[in-house]
Amino acid sequence: MRRIKVGVLMGGESTEHEVSIISGENVVKNLDKSRYKVTKYVIPKKGGFNFNKLLREDIVFIALHGTFGEDGRVQGLCEMMKVAYTGSGVLTSALGMDKLLFRKVMDSFGILVPKYISLNKNEGVSKHEVEKSLGKLPYFVKPHNQGSSVGASVVKKWEDLNKVLKQAFRYSETVLIDEYISGTELTCAVIGNKNPRALPLIEIEPLKGNFFDYKSKYESGGANEIVPARISSQLTKEIQEIACRIYRILGCRGFSRIDFIVQKGKPYVLEINTIPGLTPMSLFPKAAKNAGINYSTLLDKLIKYGLDK
Repeated sequence: MRRIKVGVLMGGESTEHEVSIISGENVVKNLDKSRYKVTKYVIPKKGGFNFNKLLREDIVFIALHGTFGEDGRVQGLCEMMKVAYTGSGVLTSALGMDKLLFRKVMDSFGILVPKYISLNKNEGVSKHEVEKSLGKLPYFVKPHNQGSSVGASVVKKWEDLNKVLKQAFRYSETVLIDEYISGTELTCAVIGNKNPRALPLIEIEPLKGNFFDYKSKYESGGANEIVPARISSQLTKEIQEIACRIYRILGCRGFSRIDFIVQKGKPYVLEINTIPGLTPMSLFPKAAKNAGINYSTLLDKLIKYGLDK
């Protein structure tokens, strides 16, 4: 039987370049070489990559994270070249990457999200306006189009807000200010195409900060990750159903991971990751493992979903 030619695309120009390399290398290492002819493609951090090389592959395994990789652009390129690829399509990826548009879509379908306001780079903000919309401090500030919590911070004192906004605007022209919801952080991994399957929920206890930030995600000992989550079976089912509903609404394909926070029994949707991390420490493989899906089998499924679009 002819081996499927798989090009694993990693690196890229985003702030998540290094994480993407770790994900991509892990994919290359764990793909079954008896089934796949695997080629590694690394996009330099400064750009300059000949995408025509991908034309020789049966499918591109996209292990890029963040801007240019997770926002629909590389997906659009693959579509134009008529090359199959893993994960969601152009529009889904763009909506998932843009936290403001994602929130608006969730609002339109009556799905609970934190209260928020958006600010453009040259737009001023008054204490009265923020408190009127979000209530009293603390707040959560993040760029509208970054992953891995890049540029995100908790604001506990009003005098710190401008400094935190300045930091967030380094990564994006638009920033979200959320009400800060204290509760149980959870994430729900989902796999599939038209008939998505929610995997066991993971409960996240950050140890090094106020939330599951970049360090907590990628440094050893940054967080306790409990799978399955220590919540009731009824709440688990509710969150999994919400996650699958979002997956269908956005038209996700292959896999995604949806983040929640639960306060007083109410699950709030925070964001979606349309290309979840696939590093040895990443949440998605942990959820799959708890569901009885080992890493190599997970990769097989993602390739099958990509070829079946």
